[in-house]
Amino acid sequence: MARYTDSVCRLCRREGRKLFLKGERCYTDKCAVVRRAYAPGQHGQGRKKVSEYGTQLRAKQMTRRYYGVLEGQFQKYFEMAERRSGVTGENFLRILESRLDNVVYRMGLASSRPEARQLVRHGHFDVNGRRVNIPSFLVSEGDVISLRSKSRENEKFKMIVESAGGRPVPTWLDYDANKLEAKVVRLPNRDEIDLEVEETLIVEYYSK
Repeated sequence: MARYTDSVCRLCRREGRKLFLKGERCYTDKCAVVRRAYAPGQHGQGRKKVSEYGTQLRAKQMTRRYYGVLEGQFQKYFEMAERRSGVTGENFLRILESRLDNVVYRMGLASSRPEARQLVRHGHFDVNGRRVNIPSFLVSEGDVISLRSKSRENEKFKMIVESAGGRPVPTWLDYDANKLEAKVVRLPNRDEIDLEVEETLIVEYYSK
């Protein structure tokens, strides 16, 4: 399975903003964007005029990196969004938000999406009572996502819950902190997705 293996801090520096890929470190002075607020590489500090295409590309790359999705799968999600009724850009973000690893992160059971992806792969979560270890699994309205009973006594999860507990759970998830489970009440509206992404630029990019 293909995945990004280089330093994730380089991705934040390339986009010029925090993508929150390293959990608590992103909120400290150790964050790479704080320490070196310019793009990586030999010419990272040079000024470049960005074309219309370049602006669209950056919007696409930044969103892809937020969710940790590789290009092929990202494009498939866009094609799914086009086939659905409604606004393509908003459909696209809803699909990305409905990934199981993102839902685990939104529940506060992981300090970052990369960590959530790893925890899902290790089989710590059930969907509707059945174990699912596929991070890209798309949840639907009415699905119940829960931490498996065997994982509840894991010291790592106790630490994660304590450290991530201050992050608010979105209203489209009905989260029970005692049971460590959440029900998908509905898929999110655009104004409930707090990421600074410009989905219209992504639509323009793929529409060329």
